[in-house]
Amino acid sequence: MAAGTAGLGYACAAALAAEGARVAICGRDPARVEAAVTLLDDAPGGAGGFGGVGGVEGAGGVGAGGAVGIVADLTSPDECERFVTEAYEALDGLDILVVNGPGPRPGTFAGVTPADYQRALEINLLSVMRMCYAAVPGMRAQGWGRVVAITSISVRQPIPNLILSTTARAGATGFLKTLAREVAADGVTVNSVQPGLHETQRVKDVYGDTLADEVNTIPARALGQPADFGAVVTFLCSEQARYITGAAIPVDGGQYQALL
Repeated sequence: MAAGTAGLGYACAAALAAEGARVAICGRDPARVEAAVTLLDDAPGGAGGFGGVGGVEGAGGVGAGGAVGIVADLTSPDECERFVTEAYEALDGLDILVVNGPGPRPGTFAGVTPADYQRALEINLLSVMRMCYAAVPGMRAQGWGRVVAITSISVRQPIPNLILSTTARAGATGFLKTLAREVAADGVTVNSVQPGLHETQRVKDVYGDTLADEVNTIPARALGQPADFGAVVTFLCSEQARYITGAAIPVDGGQYQALL
């Protein structure tokens, strides 16, 4: 589980672990990685079920309950490859890769520079590609695999002040859709899940004092719960979801309003 120490990433890792997957998570902050591994080990669930879940064992190690903690910076090409390689070694196989990354800073066209786009692409597009290049060949060889990427509802409906995120994640969505077509016959599914506004620190930081006003624009009139989002991702990682691939699924309380 890439970037799995907090927010939606952690919620996905916890949901998978609760279903019996052995989970590995990564993050850049050693203290946060260690804390998240402890929480996963203390939560209900155990090894078995799904098999390996994407992660890396660089620094951190294995928790008492079997969760694997990684310290890795996925903006680095080498770290992305290590993420997958060491996950395979730590978990004795890799069946599932859940791709995630921190959102780039807010900004408008007038408020960001080309250099800002480059960093956003590293975080939310190129890291997705690199992890897939490292993980998918092994999945194809074994005849089974699941790739799920956490993107954003802004891919469908751009959100004001998030031009960097929208641009990078739209590119990732195109890559994932194309990859899904190429590997479907090999038993590997590739999907993305597009969160709207959920109760995470990222959302609170982006919207600040205007968050209540934003929530009132959502038909559900509530922030999404990370655990509910994790349940959607977990279903896409299951055998029951074997005929769903190339999908980009909004989980947004009805925020996206177009017909298609």
